[in-house]
Amino acid sequence: MELGAQNPGWEILTPNEVEILKKAMPPDEPEVVDELNKAMQILGNGGNVPLDEKLSVMLNILKAIVFLMQYTERNDAAIINISSEEERFILRNLTKFAIFLIKSLSLNEPSKLLCFRRKPVLVRSSPLLSNNGLSSSLLQTPPCTIIDAVPCGADLGKLAISNANAVRFTYLEKKVPLELVDNPMLTIGSSHGWIATLSQDDGILRLQDDLNPVASDIDPKRIPLPPLVTLPHCQTQIVTNVSMSSSSPEDENCVVAVKFLGPQISFCRPAQHNSEWINVRIANPCFYSSRVMFSEKHDLFRIPGSGGHIIASWDLHTDKHKNPKFQRLRFQNLPKLTKTKREVMDSCYKSEHLVESRTTGETFLVKWYRKAVWRGMSKLSTKALMVFRLDNEGNALYTKDIGDLCIFLSKSEPFCVSLSSLPGMFFPNNVEYMDADEAGYYDLADSSIVGDLTRMGTGLYIPPQNIDN
Repeated sequence: MELGAQNPGWEILTPNEVEILKKAMPPDEPEVVDELNKAMQILGNGGNVPLDEKLSVMLNILKAIVFLMQYTERNDAAIINISSEEERFILRNLTKFAIFLIKSLSLNEPSKLLCFRRKPVLVRSSPLLSNNGLSSSLLQTPPCTIIDAVPCGADLGKLAISNANAVRFTYLEKKVPLELVDNPMLTIGSSHGWIATLSQDDGILRLQDDLNPVASDIDPKRIPLPPLVTLPHCQTQIVTNVSMSSSSPEDENCVVAVKFLGPQISFCRPAQHNSEWINVRIANPCFYSSRVMFSEKHDLFRIPGSGGHIIASWDLHTDKHKNPKFQRLRFQNLPKLTKTKREVMDSCYKSEHLVESRTTGETFLVKWYRKAVWRGMSKLSTKALMVFRLDNEGNALYTKDIGDLCIFLSKSEPFCVSLSSLPGMFFPNNVEYMDADEAGYYDLADSSIVGDLTRMGTGLYIPPQNIDN
């Protein structure tokens, strides 16, 4: 029996992962990975190892992973043989694990360390759950990233995902159309696990549950929305993002909002008979590249303006739904930046994102700063993130502490989860981000970034999904 196997709740490096890490090591240092694996296996023995020995083992793990970090940072040749997305993903998560260990040890929190890799109890056998585990009281999946689809014939592929509480990918039996994964231009956004596609053939926008890991692949739901209507001096070919007011467009009262690049935003109720678009032209150009989100707290669709100083909102329950209301924000507690940091941020491409926490009822404004870099071609690399906590009076308080929350930014509608409500999740007080050019993690407490200029799969995060009993 493999050491540590008596406690299956601990994640142990597989032989394949050991070999992957060895590829990243200089030829004369393979024992670093062996020590790492041995240390993690000893830690997996749970209560059979005294606390002081566990802490010693963790330090060995820390040294090994820090060696990996330092070596790959100073020698790009170290990752020449690390080519696949999964291999890079493993290395990046181990790097993040090292940062977590550093912080936890400095805070003298051994109890947090000891439970870090523990998985919750399984609730039932399925391709999704058996690989990642969920608490017996948990009725939701962890957030996940759509990575790929493994071809299995007839233009179909078996879905591969990366759960936010797992190091390795999860390969499902669920079959999806390969074009949804292979053609990034086809998928224009996602909300509540429903992806939005815009056909270049007929110009019809559709909502599909194909990439939802818990949705059926035998009877996939693909809901066409009404034909788009382009307002004068607007366009409806380039979509900024899509937002939904409820978890399913089949709900009678569900409203779908589509924000197009430029002045137009459109709303419709797909489940209602003879549904039509309500088309709105936004006069203020500061909203032209903004993203729309639905606020459950306020029962409104909201859009932050460029710079985040103003928010427009629509109440579709009134007769004057075409006229937005505006809220001006007052930024407070702004950090003191060095001249160099300020110059870097001033040179960045900036975007603003509104996100709500359903568990705490809080609203956050996230400012995302990315700079163009050259890696064989021009890509955007994250240089900073700023999070502001909003109140009903329009105050935007800069914060470096959002508690046990984690914010997810991607092509999907942004969302926020509480780690205490989803056991097995890794890092609190973080923003996980993913776009066409990169993927990474931003620690709000110390402004540290663990990132990679490699897109992970489709660039979509799927929020927690309800599991049928």
